[in-house]
Amino acid sequence: MKKQYVSNSTESVPMFKNGLMEALSKVHFSVPLILYIPVISYVCYYGLTHTDAGVPVFLLSALGGLFFWTLTEYVLHRFVFHFVPKSKWGLRLHFIFHGVHHDYPNDALRLVMPPSVSVPLAIGFFFLFRALIPVNYLYGFFAGFMTGYLFYDISHYALHHLNFRNAFWKRLKKHHMKHHYQNADKGYGVSSALWDRVFGSNFPQKEEQL
Repeated sequence: MKKQYVSNSTESVPMFKNGLMEALSKVHFSVPLILYIPVISYVCYYGLTHTDAGVPVFLLSALGGLFFWTLTEYVLHRFVFHFVPKSKWGLRLHFIFHGVHHDYPNDALRLVMPPSVSVPLAIGFFFLFRALIPVNYLYGFFAGFMTGYLFYDISHYALHHLNFRNAFWKRLKKHHMKHHYQNADKGYGVSSALWDRVFGSNFPQKEEQL
């Protein structure tokens, strides 16, 4: 995917003629916090009170879920969001899911995942994990996974709209801005550059030091 941004306006470009579809494509950055902090809190409560997992096991499971999120984020961004189909309808779907973000990277209402997408994905991942992970590890793992997702969503908004003094956040913002404005075929990690380093999609080191 080549650099393709059209506008840095914070306004939203219309994507649908249908009013409901248009409304579902937009979301204030606070919505994921309102939705998922209670979910994560309940999952933590349930996992600690309704299973035999003690606090150490729960915390280790949560760290595993958090780590797995970082890989999921990378895979989704690189191989799903940046997959560019050839058909006309496929290109339309690509624009809706991710192309619009690269064309209008500072659109304030399309920087976090809308619940119409995130809720079905969260439910799907929970049932996938439930089929694969023993119950004593399941809830900690899912809590960590969802915490990672929430950090990703909110940090994505912050990287586009806030200026930072902290070295960690400055590096993270620089990494993501290069993905948008320099080379969209590198720098797929948003909340972490770990997997870009592992899979060779990081920006050259000399560029990172500029």
